[in-house]
Amino acid sequence: MAKSPEQLAQTMIDNMPEKTGKSLSEWQALVAASGAGKHSEIMKLLKGEHGVTHGFANLIAQKCIGNLDVNSEDLVANQYQGKEGLKPIHDAIIEFVKTFGPELDIAPKKTSVSLRRKKQFALIQPSTKTRIDLGINLKGEPAQGRLETMSGMCTHKVKLTSVDAFDEEVRAWVKLAFERAG
Repeated sequence: MAKSPEQLAQTMIDNMPEKTGKSLSEWQALVAASGAGKHSEIMKLLKGEHGVTHGFANLIAQKCIGNLDVNSEDLVANQYQGKEGLKPIHDAIIEFVKTFGPELDIAPKKTSVSLRRKKQFALIQPSTKTRIDLGINLKGEPAQGRLETMSGMCTHKVKLTSVDAFDEEVRAWVKLAFERAG
C-alpha cells in the first residue's frame, strides 16, 4: 500500500539528522533565528547557505510556516467548504482510483488533490461552487468533446458537475493516464 503524505513526511523527519546533520527542531530554530518567514526565503537559506537538498529544505520550510500541520482529511474538508455538493464527485473519483493498486499515491494539497503513480497523472480541483476540474495527464492525446486542453502539470481537463459526469469515458481517460505514469 502506498504511504500517505504524512507517513512520507515522518520518514523524512526521522532521517533528517543523518541526511542533513540536524533534527527538524534544530532546523526550525535556525530558521527562526534567521528571521526568514516566507517559503522562498527559507528555501534560499537552507539550500544556499546550508547545502540542504531540495526535498528536505521544502519539508523544513513547510513545517516552519505551518503548511504541513493540517492532516489530509482537513485539507480535503477545507476544499469543499461552501462546495459540499461537489464532495460526492470527489469521493467517486477517489473510490475509482483506489482500485488501481498499491502504486497509487493520493496527495491532498490546500486547493486540490494530486493523484500520482511515479508522477502525477491526475488532479482533482473544486474550481467553482458547481464544478470540479479533473486534470488528466494525457500528453499527445487530442482535445475532443469534454476532454479540453489544460496548462500545467496536467495536459487536459474534464469539467464535472455531477457524479454521473464521471462516466466510463472519463474513467477510461483517468485509467490510461495512470498506466502511462508508470
